Amino acid sequence: MVTPFQAAGWVRVPFDPAVKSWVDHVHPAAEAAMYDPALAHWWVCEDTWFVGVDALDNDATGAVGTGPALGGAPIDDVRHLCGHMLPLHKAQVSVTRPGYPRPRSGETEAAFRYRQIRAAAHVDGIRADGPDRRRRIAEPHAFILGLPLNQSHPQAAPLVVWEGSHHIIGAALRTALAGHAPATWGQVDITDAYVAARKEVFARCDRVQVQAEPGEATLLHRHVLHGVDPWPDGVPGAYRMIAYFRPELPGGVAGWLAPD
Repeated sequence: MVTPFQAAGWVRVPFDPAVKSWVDHVHPAAEAAMYDPALAHWWVCEDTWFVGVDALDNDATGAVGTGPALGGAPIDDVRHLCGHMLPLHKAQVSVTRPGYPRPRSGETEAAFRYRQIRAAAHVDGIRADGPDRRRRIAEPHAFILGLPLNQSHPQAAPLVVWEGSHHIIGAALRTALAGHAPATWGQVDITDAYVAARKEVFARCDRVQVQAEPGEATLLHRHVLHGVDPWPDGVPGAYRMIAYFRPELPGGVAGWLAPD
């Protein structure tokens, strides 16, 4: 039987008091990171987006300091998905502010339009390098777990997902890499296959705004195309803050590429 997660490529995990307790404890640390001068380089798009990679000082259980480990429904879902819980890295603290997006330093006009119109849609773990922005699978994440850290307006730069896109992306990349030895898959240029698959996703898949509140969570498939919509003028709020965990698969790129 196909689960909603398998069909859509994402699921909202219902409210769990254990998650809300974790959020209440880590929110001050996440907010401090946002204003830490040592992390100021993560403010981009004219200070409307704090990228915040590894900005939360948590341990492998998600605990910050003497606070609680991350537990409850999201971890239960991850265990069901992966068969076990992977150690957690230091979480990304992603923060958007009113006016997002503004142009990012070095961003071309075409790239900025893509950010505005297509929410900078991407698949995590696929990295663009060099002047020609050629892509390869660089970070084989097991999943993407998002945990809202503050209450925010539904239209304040929400996460967006193209439902079912993980089927298209996964199939396209497996076809593109079929003629290469699995040990080399992380070095192979997949740009053309990825761009073509992304174009197919835009034509075939529904674009859905994903809403969640503190105490809830969002779990995304590793191949799903997703991004962040703009924060329109007039929408109230100081910021939207989400902690993201993306632990890497022990199986590397071959495991990342395998069908579910």
